[in-house]
Amino acid sequence: MRLTFKSSFPFKSAWISPRQKPPCRLCCAILNKTTKPTKGPVKGERPPSRLSKRWLEYHGTNNWEGLLDPLDDDLRHEIIRYGSFVEAAYQSFDFDPSSPTYAACRYSKTSMLERSGVYGCGYQVTKNLHATSSIPLPRWIERMPRWMQVQSSWIGYVAVCNDEKEISRLGRRDIVIALRGTATCLEWLENLRATLTRCKEDHPNNEPMVETGVLSLYTSGTITRPSLQHLLQEEVLRLLRFYRDEPLSLTITGHSLGASLAILAAYDIKTTIKHSPHLSVISFGGPRVGNRSFRHHLEQQGTKILRIVNSDDLITKVPGFFVEDHDGDQVARSDDERNANSVANLIDWIQKRVKLDRRWVYANVGHELRLSSRDSLKLNSINVATCHDLQTYLDLVSGFVSSTCPFRAGARRMLKKASTIPSIK
Repeated sequence: MRLTFKSSFPFKSAWISPRQKPPCRLCCAILNKTTKPTKGPVKGERPPSRLSKRWLEYHGTNNWEGLLDPLDDDLRHEIIRYGSFVEAAYQSFDFDPSSPTYAACRYSKTSMLERSGVYGCGYQVTKNLHATSSIPLPRWIERMPRWMQVQSSWIGYVAVCNDEKEISRLGRRDIVIALRGTATCLEWLENLRATLTRCKEDHPNNEPMVETGVLSLYTSGTITRPSLQHLLQEEVLRLLRFYRDEPLSLTITGHSLGASLAILAAYDIKTTIKHSPHLSVISFGGPRVGNRSFRHHLEQQGTKILRIVNSDDLITKVPGFFVEDHDGDQVARSDDERNANSVANLIDWIQKRVKLDRRWVYANVGHELRLSSRDSLKLNSINVATCHDLQTYLDLVSGFVSSTCPFRAGARRMLKKASTIPSIK
């Protein structure tokens, strides 16, 4: 789901680290001990990196333990690099309702990444991806504008790293799947289909359930337009066979609706493709996707998911109810015991009621890097649109140090201290 359709963000290079504000030495006691200051990369050269030896760690083989708080610089770079692939999907999408190519990709596969602002990344697009809504259209829709009738739309792409220097830097050949957020009328309507539904109808009652609208966009297709599920399975299998003798990784990344589809695609690929390579998901601003059984199956598969979450982004708090078993214990440790017991009793009451209809009980999946717009020095205002925008997420990742060292608070203390120091003539 994207509330602002245009962004001036695209990274000019997928490998050049974004300009970062260094942590304030006067107010920040915590620095990333795993990294040391290095000189900037020489123009035309790749920046020094430990990815070739530690890429599995940066893609979740140890569940990102010790890398998120404080945020490791190499992981920061990887998150932003994959975010630039998602931004390329937005930049390539035709948002103009009056255009004859509305909801299609504006560029060819050979030039898509460069024309969308991602230069010198070493990747080549191999497949365009489309998503189709299963919502039936009434007859009178033919009298409405064309943009209201679009049932299938371009939603992203598959790209493969083909540059030998980049492959050496990464330590393997990487396959990336990038998916954009909500853009068309029917995609917005699919977002409203927020109840959970079974992934497969022939499974028992305790089988994984996911959001109805997301599942619809992933599995629906037409005679002329195969489903997103079919397109992904076909292309991933082709690439795995073609590069079967090389070390491979599969990284799925997306924003908003694309984040939900990325997690569902990871689950589907792990379920249907045997001996798939290391698969990880890096999602930005994604809403809830499935229930606890869905989360449990993802964990059993070994699918590694890193969710980048803005605590001020309302989209990450929907749809449905989110109730965990340990919530009551956390509440019981509150300072105000009376209020804590009241809230705990309320949660117990909700649990008993919502269990009557499992279609509204969601669970978060994977591991979380939680950020906050309130810590950003770049945002002039905080609202639903800016908090959910992909550029905001990438700016927050760029400036984040640790949960105990927010940039905004540190800058305020530094400025206040500087203003109280008497001038020396």
